[in-house]
Amino acid sequence: MAHTTRTFIIVCAVALIVQASVLYTMGQPPICTCGTVRLWVGAVLSPENSQQLTDWYTPSHVIHGMLFFALGRLVFRGRWSPVLAVALALGIEVAWELIENSPPVIARYREQALAEGYSGDSVLNSLCDTLAMLAGFFLAARLPVRASIALALAAELFTGLMIRDNLTLNVVQLLVPNKAISAWQAEGGLYGASTKQ
Repeated sequence: MAHTTRTFIIVCAVALIVQASVLYTMGQPPICTCGTVRLWVGAVLSPENSQQLTDWYTPSHVIHGMLFFALGRLVFRGRWSPVLAVALALGIEVAWELIENSPPVIARYREQALAEGYSGDSVLNSLCDTLAMLAGFFLAARLPVRASIALALAAELFTGLMIRDNLTLNVVQLLVPNKAISAWQAEGGLYGASTKQ
């Protein structure tokens, strides 16, 4: 057990160090350029969104973790390895965080009026997104499948209601932008809207 825990810690530490180093090399700021570090930013249309520890998009990363746990169960079916499953989840999440903060994807987000001025994540925010994914992974490992599904659906519905954006809408708008969805999002949820995961 101690060996497995140590391996988890090493795998997570290496992934986070690689992620932070590459993002910093790509030019992403270590923390918010405003110079402060906050636990939560609730204004989606704020220059601090995607810059602080958590924001309205944190639940989408928790859902990533739940989905990656399910993927790990499928991939390693019959020879389940928690360490390999975590490594797979981290590999996918870190790769996404790097792709999401690449100039072409940032430019793609900026094509949408709701992401005007989006410049990518701070390194701190991106690392916290990955930690949120790990939280979702470990939640899914401990919860019954139905509870995980219910939690993911509740998070999607709640963020959709509050900001008119969530993981599902973000994927749709990134891959096949829809004018009707954009118009609905532009009307704004309770806390504004954006198109960033």
